[in-house]
Parts: sequence; C-alpha cells; structure tokens
Amino acid sequence: MTEEEKIIPDDKIDLRGVLCPINFVKTKLKLEMMDSGQVLEVMLDDGEPIRSVPKSVKEEGHKIVQVENLGNAYRLLIKKS
Repeated sequence: MTEEEKIIPDDKIDLRGVLCPINFVKTKLKLEMMDSGQVLEVMLDDGEPIRSVPKSVKEEGHKIVQVENLGNAYRLLIKKS
C-alpha cells in the first residue's frame, strides 16, 4: 500500500449526477469550510466533471492528491492549501 492509499479524507462530498460548473462550485464551497492541510474526497462522474474539477481546483491553489477511476465514477482527493 502506497502513502497515497493510506490517506483518510477529513470530509467527503458526492457530486455524481451534478452538472458542470455546479460540481466545481460545490467543491469550492466545501473546501472553504475546511482548514488548510485537510483532505476532501470528491466523487465525480466521468467526462466533463473529472476533466474540469481537478483543473479548476489546482488553479485555486489546492493540491490534487489522488484521482482514482472506480469504473462508474472517479474518486478525487484534494488537499486544501
């Protein structure tokens, strides 16, 4: 098991079925309620959500810790800056 796989998120948000750009807005609002260094787990659909949310989160200055393809969705771990 790698160090990344051991990360336990401090909070979670399931955005499967949520359209762009609302999924990024909800992710951003959730991150604003968290402390620096905390990790947020975001569940996203394939396609535009998994392409745009990580990019937008990085532009906000946060770190993408892990992107995991679960087959029917993606699990994204974000470390708040």
